[in-house]
Amino acid sequence: MQKGPQTPKGFRDIAPALAKKRNGVIGKISQVLEENGFVPLETPTIEFAETLEGKYGEEEKLIYKFTDRGGRNLALRYDLTIPLARYVANNMGVLSPTFSRYQVGQIFRGENPQKGRWRESTQFDFDTVGSLDPQEDAKVIAVAIKAAKVVGLEKAQMATNDRENFRGLPVEVIRAIDKIYKIGKDGAKKELADKGFSDKVSVIDDIEKSEPSENLNRIFKILEDKYSLKQDSDFFFDPTLARGLDYYTGSIFELKPEGRPEDQSVGGGGRYDNLIGMFAGREIAAVGFSFGIDRIVELL
Repeated sequence: MQKGPQTPKGFRDIAPALAKKRNGVIGKISQVLEENGFVPLETPTIEFAETLEGKYGEEEKLIYKFTDRGGRNLALRYDLTIPLARYVANNMGVLSPTFSRYQVGQIFRGENPQKGRWRESTQFDFDTVGSLDPQEDAKVIAVAIKAAKVVGLEKAQMATNDRENFRGLPVEVIRAIDKIYKIGKDGAKKELADKGFSDKVSVIDDIEKSEPSENLNRIFKILEDKYSLKQDSDFFFDPTLARGLDYYTGSIFELKPEGRPEDQSVGGGGRYDNLIGMFAGREIAAVGFSFGIDRIVELL
């Protein structure tokens, strides 16, 4: 029997049954977000390459770039956050001082495909822009936990930390700490020694013993008092969690589907007060979260 053309590596067709399941998950999350004051937004799949360049650190090499017939340098969007930053900068006179939006869309990354990761995948982001209030950090965390449980991830818990806990540490040291659940504590220490940071090996033990920051404790109290969530049941403190070294500035968090620190995350986020304003020429506070729809659907 003759077969049709194959899809490129890392890209796939989504059959009706799976598409229906995905749509169901997206619909349930959307409902939770709209009930909590987030409004939908859509942005183009293609941006000017210069809009994306210089925003992702070492991962910039994964951006799909091309030149169109008019000689313009374009790129497929790498995530939904940079398009949000561009949108906010272009609509500052129209948007309310605090703007909460959600967006579902395809993103493209030229990475090696693996279980739950494709070169084209679906992200579901929601963010609040324009407020430094830890109430917004807590709201994002609480809404993400609620949405996860609504779609069927009953055991999900949010791992949380604060970038303040890594203040003064070299990036290489933070990256090693962030790998503890992948390569083990001894593996992380070996990596530091191999990279010439033998004097920093003891930092790993110190970090594991650290306590939540003052900011994180405020967020925890809001989660408990306002949203009736419980520490070590709905969320927990993970001092080794690092994520997003290039732009997170405060609270950081990852959603663990079985509530274990070593679980592969099904979403993550945090506060990033230096990113949204890069196109506006001034600092604009922001905090948000991104669900990986493909990973969630695989687990259900």
